[in-house]
Amino acid sequence: MMDDEYYMNLAIIEAKKASESDEVPVGSVIIDKNHHIIGRGYNCPIASHDPSSHAEMNAIRMASRAVNNYRLVDTTLYVTLEPCIMCMGAIIHARIKRVVFGTKDPKWGAVVSLYQFADDRRLNHHPQIVSGIFEEQTKDLIKDFFTYKRSK
Repeated sequence: MMDDEYYMNLAIIEAKKASESDEVPVGSVIIDKNHHIIGRGYNCPIASHDPSSHAEMNAIRMASRAVNNYRLVDTTLYVTLEPCIMCMGAIIHARIKRVVFGTKDPKWGAVVSLYQFADDRRLNHHPQIVSGIFEEQTKDLIKDFFTYKRSK
């Protein structure tokens, strides 16, 4: 739990980078089995002109380059917001062992909110899921961002 909090804090730092760039504040960090950070990323689809440029996807791309393999076996992905369908697909393809997320996403969440991808027995990989690490803090990042956007 202590490690999960440490790495979720790092994901929150990534999320704040997105917010500073006027992107939805979502951040992600990937660690290997030795607890070394091999990937990190934040949401930047607007700046990159790429709808797949979510925090998780950017962290997965970086981690895959770091280990020279798209399979990220024995890794943990930390993300401030519940992954969407696209990101869960990439997580499963990459064989990420654990997914730790902060707050649920009632509009796009594909872990528990809208879909439960990790529980689908038809798939050949089922990451362990941990949720609610810094839930209020990560929820507030999103809420505060959209409150500010709507006030403009």
